Amino acid sequence: MNTTTNRLMTTSLWLGACAAAAVVALSAPSVLADETIYRYIGADGTLYLTDVPAETGFGAARPRSRYHVAVSDQEIENAVARSARDNRLSPALLLAVMKAESGFNPMAISKAGAVGLMQLIPETAIRHGVQNLYNTSENVAGGARHLRYLLDRFHGNVRLALAAYNAGERHVDRYRQIPPFKETRTYVKKVMGYYRDYRTTSFVDVATSFEDAPVRQEG
Repeated sequence: MNTTTNRLMTTSLWLGACAAAAVVALSAPSVLADETIYRYIGADGTLYLTDVPAETGFGAARPRSRYHVAVSDQEIENAVARSARDNRLSPALLLAVMKAESGFNPMAISKAGAVGLMQLIPETAIRHGVQNLYNTSENVAGGARHLRYLLDRFHGNVRLALAAYNAGERHVDRYRQIPPFKETRTYVKKVMGYYRDYRTTSFVDVATSFEDAPVRQEG
């Protein structure tokens, strides 16, 4: 048996399954976040859980999340579709920014104090009417409103809007292009790469009716 396997002795199969889920959730969040969990029930009723099945008979106990274990796929996709529609944005762009900002972790907090999926700082959250930064719908809506504001401010130039999302509007105004900061230039390149990838996904295809008119990407 692989060393990562969790062996739980049970007298009741149902109670054993519940206990196993609780133990894994509390003791191995990194496994849940990144791996599919497999289970096997022995002849004596023992429940085995592992992320690396070494024997036949193991079946997937929990499907891998597309985004993050702390939030359901449906919750993220509903929030993205709604905010994209309300703010005339591409769902693909929202997903790309979210991935770069927080890795889809709704509990993420940066050293600068940015919070949640779209990594909103308190001032930005207040500006866009966000009351609960840890609420998926509110955080995504606030980030979408801010991104819409930046796109309008920089005349639809996606790269400049992204640079401003990362480094602040003043720096983009000062240089009149993407600021010469390694972090910001890397950020813009990363988001644009994610943006291209997400434009080909089935979820984004379903939501294309929410997408804004073509925007400028130079800068």
